[in-house]
Amino acid sequence: MRTVVLGERPAELEALIEKRRRLGLDGHDEVWDGVYVMAPHAHSDHGIVEEELRGVLFPRAKAGGLIPGSSFNVGEPDDFRVPDGGYHRTRPGTLYVPTAAMVIEVLSPDDETFAKFDFYARHGIDEILVADPDVRTVRCWQLIDAGYVEQPRSALLDVDMAALEAEVAWPR
Repeated sequence: MRTVVLGERPAELEALIEKRRRLGLDGHDEVWDGVYVMAPHAHSDHGIVEEELRGVLFPRAKAGGLIPGSSFNVGEPDDFRVPDGGYHRTRPGTLYVPTAAMVIEVLSPDDETFAKFDFYARHGIDEILVADPDVRTVRCWQLIDAGYVEQPRSALLDVDMAALEAEVAWPR
């Protein structure tokens, strides 16, 4: 479901956004080219898959010299996306990260993961891993020229997607 408010944000919406900030509920909210995108908390299966991926990816990332990050802001204050996780080549040390080696997205109903690909390409993200809890898959896209091409293997983590799928303890 989408809700779009055209024009200036009404005071009630500003109050809701501020309340979400105060309560810490805005951790996955994003700004797409100046448009505030309010994301609800994900299904519990999302969190299970996210943690499973962290566990199976961490040793590979560490071996490759990559630095893990849970959700973080890619971009700048008026235009950023928040992947579910990712890996960096060096410690970013900033609130808005200009790029990352890899971002990880776990699909949820009505999410816009695939709509983020062009943004991630503009920010030089080398690989995108997308996990789908419903069909129990992990897919990898590598940045080639200015766009992403799906690959059966992550070059950064030196692993086949089929092997990752077998290691994840999928919910249900």
